[in-house]
Amino acid sequence: MNSPILNEIGTVFIPVKNIEESRDWYCEILGLDAGGEIAFGHLYILPMKSTGIVLDSKIYSDEKVYKMAPFHLNTTDIQEAYSYMKEKKVTLTSEIQHDQYFTFQDPNGNHLMVCQC
Repeated sequence: MNSPILNEIGTVFIPVKNIEESRDWYCEILGLDAGGEIAFGHLYILPMKSTGIVLDSKIYSDEKVYKMAPFHLNTTDIQEAYSYMKEKKVTLTSEIQHDQYFTFQDPNGNHLMVCQC
């Protein structure tokens, strides 16, 4: 059966309190240029290589932050990624688990994950 819905994720929205501060934080963590336009005063589209991430300050509330990671960011070296996040003083919410992944929080309280691919 053919479906007009593709089996791929286009983008993930992350609720953020302050769009400028969140843009700068995510760009620093991901090694991206923080340039680019904030659309409609509340959206910033991170220039990702695959599935997109959109930071959105319009949808933010304490109740809407991610309590569990809705996705993971990839790394080829979990130890290096963990050390990098520690150096950046990111709030780590777990140690490296099973030599495969760790979790952390962004400044808005969203729980996210880095996983070795």
